Amino acid sequence: MSATTTSSVPENIFSQRRRIIASVLVLIAALCFSAKAVLVKLAYRYEIDSISLLTLRMVFSLPFFLAIAIWAKNRAVKENRHIILSRREWFYIFILGLSGYYLASMLDFIGLAYITAGLERLILFLYPTMVLGMNVLFFKKTVTRVQWIALALTYGGVALALLDRTQLGVGSNVPLGAILIFFSGFTYAIYLVGSGQYIAKVGSLRYTCLAMIAASIGVIAQHGIIYQWDLWHYPLQVYTLSIIMAIFSTVLPTFMMSEAIRIIGSGNVAIIGSIGPVVTIILGYFLLGESFGIWQLLGTILVIIGVLRISLK
Repeated sequence: MSATTTSSVPENIFSQRRRIIASVLVLIAALCFSAKAVLVKLAYRYEIDSISLLTLRMVFSLPFFLAIAIWAKNRAVKENRHIILSRREWFYIFILGLSGYYLASMLDFIGLAYITAGLERLILFLYPTMVLGMNVLFFKKTVTRVQWIALALTYGGVALALLDRTQLGVGSNVPLGAILIFFSGFTYAIYLVGSGQYIAKVGSLRYTCLAMIAASIGVIAQHGIIYQWDLWHYPLQVYTLSIIMAIFSTVLPTFMMSEAIRIIGSGNVAIIGSIGPVVTIILGYFLLGESFGIWQLLGTILVIIGVLRISLK
């Protein structure tokens, strides 16, 4: 999944060189996010459960988010723009963090035990359509004709991908995996819809750190209750993959996306980031030996077109 979405920024504020750099950052971040599913599937080969793997990811990424949160607070205090949050605001940020990065990640990691990395990324890519639905339901926004067409394209594309025969032999329960991944995207959409007012108040950098810290606390606490933090008996390859996942598929791309959205706007980020599902399919093919058929490719194209129409709108 990608970083928190904010409103578009007029391009003429920044120089062409900075906009080019921001575009490269989005491309790198999309590649990093796409590799996450592949890293999870590689780690599963060493017989680690989803909760322990997710906990290792959070354990290795938590120090970075703590350090950046402290740095962002000190900078804000120095520049006399530090915002003090109320207990209620802390509570809501904690809940949103649990939704966007704890529950969503948990469902994602469990779902990957049943479906291919390529199909996982394709279903997760639906989250902008869920954001649209929540805006209609809770904020009474209207759906345009173009958006209805885009919705039909996206969900029709996922249906085509699920009908692909190459998906039938990848796990014991492909429909269950698809449902888990869908609700992973749904909980992330809840996080995005609820985050707007807090991002505007404290800034995307500090808010993202606080949300990730909340999610890390939830994951680590759950592992303690279930497994008593028995994390250090796995092969070295598991820790190597977890560290790579924490740094290159969590910390770095999160802030790359945030900075790019600030410079070139969320619409342009959506265009470049649409490469994600295709990259995951390619990585899954070469690194995991996953197969894909014509229906999955057609479905992927439809989903990307539909999501782009909604995101750019």
